Amino acid sequence: MKRLPDTELEVMKALWATGPDTPRALLEERLALFGWAANTINTYLARLADKGFVAVRREGKSNLYTPLVSCEEYQAFDSRAVLERLYGSPRNFVAALARDGMGRAELEELRTLLDQLNGGQDR
Repeated sequence: MKRLPDTELEVMKALWATGPDTPRALLEERLALFGWAANTINTYLARLADKGFVAVRREGKSNLYTPLVSCEEYQAFDSRAVLERLYGSPRNFVAALARDGMGRAELEELRTLLDQLNGGQDR
């Protein structure tokens, strides 16, 4: 998997919100706030299909688009990539957050999450 440019990520967000077999017209409606031309959206969809993020199915005279990568899968991949690129390790990331004034409540939330992920084992 590769990290997506912001423009293609916006197209994926629209697809994740609409689900499988999304008609092109609905995608254009969802992406209208960006002011992209129809050809621009078509280019982004073609790139996403080439990268394996989107499946395209022809139905009559229109195409239907289905995300092949879930939002959760992409978030997990992208989070790990950003963390490794900027911080090197989760420990360094948390240390940076703590240095910038992480509150006691946020630290407790993080501790609770870590305990849950660790199966509730003792610290």
